[in-house]
Amino acid sequence: MSGDQYAKGSVGYLMEMGALKRQKRSGWWIVGVKDPETIAEHSFRTAVIGAVLAMMEQADAARVALLCTFHDTQETRVGDIPWIGRRYLTAAKNEEVTADQVADAHPAVASGIKAVVDEYENGDSLEVLVAHDADKLECMIQGMEYLEQGYRNAQEWVDATRAKLKTASAIALAEAAEGMSSAEWQRTYLR
Repeated sequence: MSGDQYAKGSVGYLMEMGALKRQKRSGWWIVGVKDPETIAEHSFRTAVIGAVLAMMEQADAARVALLCTFHDTQETRVGDIPWIGRRYLTAAKNEEVTADQVADAHPAVASGIKAVVDEYENGDSLEVLVAHDADKLECMIQGMEYLEQGYRNAQEWVDATRAKLKTASAIALAEAAEGMSSAEWQRTYLR
C-alpha cells in the first residue's frame, strides 16, 4: 500500500470511531433507561477514572487511560452486547474485531492499536487491572446517576459492578460515591 492509502485507511478508522458518539449503551435499556449514554461517553469517563485510579494505585496513568480509551472501540461493529445477551451470543473476540478495523490503517497505527486491545483483553499487569476496575467503576457511577433520575432497576447494576471491583482505590472510590449526588461536586461553589 502507498502512504496515501495508509492515510485513508487510518482516517477510515478514525471516522468509524465517530460512530461511538452515536451508539447508545444498550444494557441500560434493560433497566428502563430511555436515553442512555453513548459508548463514547462511557469510554471518556472510563479513561478519566482509569487515570485517577492509576495515580492512586501508583500505576502508569497514561497507559491506563490509553487502555480505557480503546476498551470498547470494537462496538462499532458488534454493538454493545449487555451481560445478559452474552449468555446467548457468540461474538468475535475484541482482538479479531480490532484487527479488521485497522487492517487498512498505517502499519504503526494498526500494530499499536492491536497491542493496546490485546493488552486490555489478555494482560495481567497492574495497569490492566486498574483499567478493568475503571470500566466497572464508571458503570457503577453511571448507574447511581440513573438511580437519581428515577430508574430504580439500575440498583442491581450498581451492586453487581461494585462487587467486581478489585483494587483498594476503586473500592474506596465506590464507597465514597455511595450516598453522593451527581451534583455534589458543585455544592462548594454554590455557597
